[in-house]
Amino acid sequence: MSANTSVVTGTSLKSFRSVAHDIYELTKPRITFLMLITTFTGMWLAARGLPPLLTTLYTMIGVGLASASSCALNNYIDREIDREMTRTRNRPLPGDRLDPKVAIYLGFTLGLLSFVLLATTVNLLTASLALFTNFFYVVIYTLWLKRTSPLCTSIGGISGALPPVIGITAVTGTITPAAIALFVFMYLWQPPHFWALAIIRKDEYARVNIPMLPVVKGDRVTKRQMLIYTVALIPASMALTWLGVTGWMYAATALVMSLIYLGLTIDFALRPVTAKYSYRLFFFSILYLCLLFVMMFVDCLPA
Repeated sequence: MSANTSVVTGTSLKSFRSVAHDIYELTKPRITFLMLITTFTGMWLAARGLPPLLTTLYTMIGVGLASASSCALNNYIDREIDREMTRTRNRPLPGDRLDPKVAIYLGFTLGLLSFVLLATTVNLLTASLALFTNFFYVVIYTLWLKRTSPLCTSIGGISGALPPVIGITAVTGTITPAAIALFVFMYLWQPPHFWALAIIRKDEYARVNIPMLPVVKGDRVTKRQMLIYTVALIPASMALTWLGVTGWMYAATALVMSLIYLGLTIDFALRPVTAKYSYRLFFFSILYLCLLFVMMFVDCLPA
């Protein structure tokens, strides 16, 4: 092999890897990973331990495909907005590294594969919920609410709260009280988590005409809404124990962490908005969710 051939081959390989990485980034792997974690948690709670292996495998693949599908379509729809925002301008589409059509083809193909796989190997309810989650995130949230209403975060949280429900239906074939409890908990967690950052990025959202709550209603209303949701998280986080799904260790952890979260939110609400305290609250909300999900695994009661 000549030196020139080696250079061309090396360049082609590097280009292929770059394109593959950009396609992978279209699926927003961190969001997809979170969806898989919450889905598996629902499966674990429904089975009161390790769920059946094949059901787990098919469900996780199907939900992963569904999440990747919705994220790819979200990337396509938001590509012009992303181009104007510091946080997102280097994504593959606003960065002009991929043809936008790639995101469309990828999104619809993965969505179809997800529905077929879940419907044929798990159950139709699970497949339908995954499809509805995609529809809600792409059409209701991204296309409609995100561009028209400050309720986009509150109502849009429905799609982010459904994966643990999908996990439970994959095991039980039905929507149980535990599924409803998990849905409510995840739904209430999302808005204050997101607003902790949105409140310091409101100028960027205003510049691209995205009517986030801090843009439309201001800091005071946003802080008040964050407090309301965080207070509501206290009983919501305890619901699994009241239903007999988790034990006292989970309940104690949930209560303590919820009270700390509320204390930090009150402190945040009383201060002028700064990046330091916004990020502190944002990252604590992630720690809060992670620790409670770990305790769901640890302290899941046998049926």
